[in-house]
Amino acid sequence: MGQGLTRPELAMVLSYAKIALNNQLIQSDVPEDPYLSQELNRYFPTRLATRYGKQLGQHRLKREIIVTATTNSIVNRMGPTFVHRTQTDTGADAATVARAYSIARESFEVREMWTAIEALDTRVPASVQYAMVQDTVALIRQVTYWLIQRHRNALSIEQQVGRLRPGIRELARAPLQWLQGVERDAFEARSAELAEAGVPAELARRIAACSALQCAPDIVELAASRRLTVDAAARAYFGIGAEFGLDWLRGRIESLDTEGHWHAVARGSLREALYLVHRGLAQRVLDESRERDAVKAAAKWLKAHEAGAAHAKGVVADIRAQQTGVDFASLSVALQAVRRLVATEV
Repeated sequence: MGQGLTRPELAMVLSYAKIALNNQLIQSDVPEDPYLSQELNRYFPTRLATRYGKQLGQHRLKREIIVTATTNSIVNRMGPTFVHRTQTDTGADAATVARAYSIARESFEVREMWTAIEALDTRVPASVQYAMVQDTVALIRQVTYWLIQRHRNALSIEQQVGRLRPGIRELARAPLQWLQGVERDAFEARSAELAEAGVPAELARRIAACSALQCAPDIVELAASRRLTVDAAARAYFGIGAEFGLDWLRGRIESLDTEGHWHAVARGSLREALYLVHRGLAQRVLDESRERDAVKAAAKWLKAHEAGAAHAKGVVADIRAQQTGVDFASLSVALQAVRRLVATEV
């Protein structure tokens, strides 16, 4: 009891998970997605793909190769239960999950991070590499859910990657320019921890930013809707988060103990509610203040809503001051206090 599966048993589980997913994807339109046709070039040797790239598109097993590559990527990186659990939690079919996963992976250019992590074999402890991979997995999982919940019927991989990746690149380039509060402290601590373990500085910074970047798609959309730079939207988003302790709330939600599937679903629902409230509050601050400067916008809005803001911050502060007993119920109360600021009429 409690010993987990042996390597041969894990190999069997992975194999059956791949067979099940492959069977679902081959019957869908996923192999026809133009973006995934790049998997053909990755599948064949570089010289062959370069010389016969046009002919590869006519390969009789084109669909099977694309599905196999997509299936292997999802199961190998995310685990054998990822697709099934995502389907259970969101009601999406396997093709939708595969598309959302591919968008998340490509938008954050996670393949590059995986290659860099694997290049550290024998240079850093394997446990450090595993932990780094888990940081990327948590990022992809959150963004996959976000895409399904927000854009279920608009998951063209090329279109979504083209829309999201430029802004995400900008956010990933210099996180210390916009991170604040708990998120900044966590980034600096994780980055220092990885550097001390022997991870190159650039990779350590990218991995350390994975947690904070889970909200990156919201920031990119916030910038587009307000015609702001991504940097300005990020400053507003994280500034308002630090002001109301939303960064602390997120950390506490992530650390909640779960017993069984439905506790995990409840935690996921609470996390999603927090992201919705955070985005909604940042949007309202920017819309009502009409200020382009994030700091001035927040100050102006807080002054106009002084009483309501003080109440919400007070509730979060009271719960935060508890030494014990910070559970699902108390975090829900704190979140509801902030949600009222988003819903209250001007």
